[in-house]
Parts: sequence; structure tokens; C-alpha cells
Amino acid sequence: MKKFLIILITFVLLVPTLQAEITYSEHIAPILQKQCQTCHRQGEVAPFSLTDYREAKAWATEIAEYTKARLMPPWKPAHGYGAFKNERRLTDKEIQMITAWAKAGAPAGDLSTAPPNPKFHNGWALGEPDHIVEMPVEYEIEPEGEDEYRHFIIPTNFDTDIYVQAVDVQPGNRKTVHHVIAYLDTEGQGRKLAAQDPKPGYVTEGTGPGIDVAGTLGGWAPGVTPSVLPKGVGYLLPKGADIVLQVHYYRTGHTERDQSRMGLYFSKTAKTVPLQIGSAINDKFMIPAGEAKYAVHASRSVKKDSYLLATMPHMHLLGRDMRIIAKPPTGAPIDLIWIQDWDFNWQDIYHYRKPIFLPAGTQVSLVAHFDNSASNSANPHDPPIPVGWGDKTTDEMCIGFIYYVDASEFQPVE
Repeated sequence: MKKFLIILITFVLLVPTLQAEITYSEHIAPILQKQCQTCHRQGEVAPFSLTDYREAKAWATEIAEYTKARLMPPWKPAHGYGAFKNERRLTDKEIQMITAWAKAGAPAGDLSTAPPNPKFHNGWALGEPDHIVEMPVEYEIEPEGEDEYRHFIIPTNFDTDIYVQAVDVQPGNRKTVHHVIAYLDTEGQGRKLAAQDPKPGYVTEGTGPGIDVAGTLGGWAPGVTPSVLPKGVGYLLPKGADIVLQVHYYRTGHTERDQSRMGLYFSKTAKTVPLQIGSAINDKFMIPAGEAKYAVHASRSVKKDSYLLATMPHMHLLGRDMRIIAKPPTGAPIDLIWIQDWDFNWQDIYHYRKPIFLPAGTQVSLVAHFDNSASNSANPHDPPIPVGWGDKTTDEMCIGFIYYVDASEFQPVE
């Protein structure tokens, strides 16, 4: 009997437990609906749709490979370094199910029991905006030349101050639009510059708008998804302000056309606290040619008790990783975010699940690494050359943006 029990226990340990068949209708469809269909549907940025069984089966092998490598869904912050809203991260179990499903030939199951696809808003991810601002005309970008920072003047004509709780930017032509930033002008400075330029709007040589701005409404870069600020927090849009829409264009070798626009969603609370945006920034570095892991540091001090709501790391093509840490005057450091595999095409503003209290005197510090070697497939220079701070996509930047509010004016909701 004892020998029989030993054999039985050994058999149980060595032979995998038989599981029910993993099917599209029961197991895979819910994963695709929750984590993939935001982009993988008709008219969105992904190259193919995953909205039904036929589409999913056709791409089953690729879905398994990319999810196993954690290349999809695109979510860059490393686990355990900040807790963020709307995380696009698959669990180990979900990845195992997708792998097993693809290996089994992508069985359908009973398709009549598959859950219905979620309903998405056509065009605007957050639904119809309260107000839409758009470039006044379609702009033509020439095929050759330096990057262009073109600024388009859009009057708002509101007769009272307004707080904007969310912004959704729709680049008109993603092939040529590098980024979009909405600056605010209350003095008419942008209009004067535009009157002197023969083309629509006006152009600047650097990254700045060339005027003294009254604020910003945020913007867009590849990978950025629209997010809603906490209730009672908003971007301040002063009455009568002009929106100076900066669109950074890079050349594609072809004539391109663009007419970008943005949707504004207003705060509906009686009292709204203005969002503040700061940064830890280093613009005094030079990455040697051939250097595969060049470190750049930056920091800034928090002057007043604040609540941190979001952060956004920013680099260009040579960026490899960036880690941002808050060091309060007392107590343990706080890991804010660590992007370990930077991809210029997947940037975002990462909003925390809960606001993080940063007492006055906190140091927000970052360390970023850049790969300027010939082995970096994203390196725009062949052979590599020294690269420093600059406005072009082929230059570099090192910024950790922080989005925060004054703690004396804001009380987080538990």
C-alpha cells in the first residue's frame, strides 16, 4: 500500500492537471475587449481589428507572441513603481491562456455565448466634447527641410474663466505630427506674430511658443491617451484667451497636410483647483558617440505641500529607460515611475490611482539612460554622432513632467 501511495503521489506531481479547453468565446474575447479593442478596431491607430472571432483567429500566433513578450498591450511603466489608473497590463494567467489558445489552434467555443463588444465613442475617446477647437485651415508641410514648430491661433471668446477637466487631441496626420501643445495667450501676442507670417499662424525656431504664455491645456505625443483629472481639478482657461496650438512637424519626404484639433471637457464642480505642471529637466548634456548606456540626471524641489496627480517621462529616440523618485525631507523615498524599455512611439501621461502627498522640500529626481551606439536600431545617425539637447526628433531631451495641485486647496477623495 505504501509503495502504491508513493507512485500515486509521484504521478500527480509529474502529470499536468487536465484543464477545460480554452476558447475564444469564454476566455479570450473578454481579454481582447478589455485590453485591446480600444486601439484594435476600425478607424483606430492599430493596423488591424480584433473585434470578432474571425479577426482574432487570423492573428492568434502574433497575439500570443506579442503578449508573451509584453510588447502588447503597450504599457511601459514597470510593475511596482507607481500605481496608475487604466493600466494596460495583462496578468501572467491571461498571457498563459492566450498562449495555450493559440497553440491549440484558436478554438472558437460557443460563439453565441461570447460577451458583446464594448460600445466605443466614434472619434472622441471620452465622448462628445463640451467644446472643440481646430486649426483654422489645413496646413501643408513641405517634404524636405528642418523640423517645423508652427503655431496656430484659435480664439475661444469665453466671457468667463473656465476649468478644463480633460483634453483629447486628435492629430490630423500622424505621419508628420511629432507633438501638439496647447498654450494660452491672454495678451494677443500670438496674433501679432501670426500677422507677420505669410503662412497660417507663425513659426518659431525653438521648442517654445515665442510668447509669454498664461498657461497650457496639455497636449499630445505618440502614445498619449486622454485622461480625466480628478473631480474638482482642472486646467485654467482664462476668459477671452487665445489657444496657441503648437504643432511640431517633421518631414517625411512627401508633401503632407494636417488639420489637427482638440476636444475640451469642462469641469462641472462649483469649485475647481487649478492644475500645475512642473518638471525635473536637464538640457545640458552631450551623449558621446558609441556610448550604449549614458546616464543623465535631473531634479527639482517641491516648494509647497502638494498632491502629485500624474507624471510624464519624455525622451527621444536614443532613450532607453527613465526612473523618477520623490525624496521627502523625512521618511522613505517614493518610487514614482520607472520605464525600463523606453519607446518614443509609446509615451503617455500616467495618472496615479491615488494622489501622492509630497511635503514641501521634497526632491523629485530622475535618472535616464541613453543608447547612442550603432547597435541601437532606433539611432537616427549612422554612424553615431555626439547628441545633446535639441528640438528635433533626432536631437535628445530629458524631462520628467509632474502634474500636481496645492495641498492647501485640494482634499483627495478616499
